[in-house]
Amino acid sequence: MSEESNKNLLEQAGITVKDGIVKSLRGINEIEDEMVNLTRNTVCNTLRLTGDIAKEGIGVTTEVVKSAMKATEEVGTGLIMGTKSVAKGAIMGVSDVGGDLITFATHITRTAVKGAFDVGADVATVAKKAVDGIVEATKEVGGNVEEVAKGAVTGAIDAASHISKSATNAVADVLVGVVDNTKNVFGSALPKGEKTSEKEEKTSE
Repeated sequence: MSEESNKNLLEQAGITVKDGIVKSLRGINEIEDEMVNLTRNTVCNTLRLTGDIAKEGIGVTTEVVKSAMKATEEVGTGLIMGTKSVAKGAIMGVSDVGGDLITFATHITRTAVKGAFDVGADVATVAKKAVDGIVEATKEVGGNVEEVAKGAVTGAIDAASHISKSATNAVADVLVGVVDNTKNVFGSALPKGEKTSEKEEKTSE
C-alpha cells in the first residue's frame, strides 16, 4: 500500500473516531437535558397537584431524587451524571412553583449523599455533582446562588456526618470553595467535636 494510501487511512481513522466521539457527547448532552426536563416537570406538576409546597414538597423532591438515582444506577447510564441532572431539574421544578430553594437544596443534597451511600457509589463525587446541578439551576432561574449553595453544602455535609468521619471529610474536601466563608458552613453542619480534614481547615483559614 502506497504512502499516500496509508496517510488517507490514518486520516479517515481520525475522522471516524472524532465524529463518533462528537456524536456520543451530543447524545450525552441530550440525555442530560431530558433528565433535567423530566425531573423539573415531575416535581413542578406534582407540587401543583398537592397544593401544599411547604408540607409536601420535601417528600416529593426526596422521592424523586431517590428514585432517579436508583434508575440511573440500574440501567447503567451513569449515577454521577444523573445526580447533577436530577438535582438541577428538581430545583428548577421547585422554582416553578415558588418553593424555597434554600430549603429544598439542603434536602436534595442530603438525599443524594444518602442515596449514593446506599448503592455503594462515591459519596463525595455524588455530593459535588448534586451541588453543581443545584448551583447551575439557581443561576438559570435567577435565585440567590450563594445562599442556595450554602444550603446545598450544609445538606451534603449533614448527610455525610451520619455515614462516617471519612465520608464527612471526603465531602468537605470536594465542596471547599463552592461557597464563600466555607468554614462557617462546615462548622454549622458538622456534629460538635467533629473536625474536617486538614485540606479543608487550611483552605478555610
